[in-house]
Amino acid sequence: MPNHILVDGALPDSILALFEKEDILYQIADFQAHDERWAIIEGYFTYGHPVTDGPLMDRMPHLKVISNFGVGVDHIDTAAAKERGIPVGNTPHLLDGATADMTFTLLMAAARNIVVGDAYARSAGFTHYDPSLYLGAEVHGSTIGIIGMGSIGKQVARRAHGFDMSVLYHNRRRDPIDTDYRARYVSLNELLAQADFVTLNCPLTDETRNLIDEKALREMKPTAILINMARGGVVDHDALLKALDNGWIAGAALDVTEPEPLPRDHPLLSRSNVTIAPHLGSATVKTRHAMATRTVENLKAGLAGKPLITSVV
Repeated sequence: MPNHILVDGALPDSILALFEKEDILYQIADFQAHDERWAIIEGYFTYGHPVTDGPLMDRMPHLKVISNFGVGVDHIDTAAAKERGIPVGNTPHLLDGATADMTFTLLMAAARNIVVGDAYARSAGFTHYDPSLYLGAEVHGSTIGIIGMGSIGKQVARRAHGFDMSVLYHNRRRDPIDTDYRARYVSLNELLAQADFVTLNCPLTDETRNLIDEKALREMKPTAILINMARGGVVDHDALLKALDNGWIAGAALDVTEPEPLPRDHPLLSRSNVTIAPHLGSATVKTRHAMATRTVENLKAGLAGKPLITSVV
């Protein structure tokens, strides 16, 4: 018997190859509110962070599983899924290394003016070497403050030691194995005041939404750089714009924004002290293949009524 699976966007061939040949995939964009096909959907493969709430689940009375491509499930109402007995799978730990690499990629790019430097090097204005141009911030020997010392944050700490950085971190509570990562637990205020680079590696929750607001940004060093590898909603974008324009901080590097993408006329896109990537945290061939494999494995397990390999519900 074929499985009837809903997806929220076009999947690349490399992911489609992981499904069973008899599986039937449907695009949610093709469904109207009262489409009769909602009733035959058994699995939902969430690929691009679609909002998945209780009313949407209720359209699918035979839904057995929601399998998310990624770790973060802030777009899925997990409480609603639990109430309905629908397991929700995700892909933890598979992307820790790649996301930590991207954290440092953005940190280095912002610190050393790589994006603006690249644009200048390609322009007609670059006619001779000028040693006074684009002087950046020292990375080695500096202090990094990691907000969110989970599995990704720990990988960031490991990389920081390769640059002889002092490592501070803040969580809701102290991590019992922080000495393994030579990281010092401090309050959020202490971290913001002391860190040369503040990296956001935490999940988006009610507690972390707009965690980096005007008050937090005013507590940072004027030479500090903020790196957001978490979710766009962790940062108040209006406050960030004000901080950048008024010199409260030196710069920001964002892999995520809210909304995503930003409107094309958003003022953050015109600021030279902002580096923005299109949500590339886990975007390596190896990691994304591992994520796709786990997402389909979780989907198949749920469709068969078996426990998911990794799940949040």
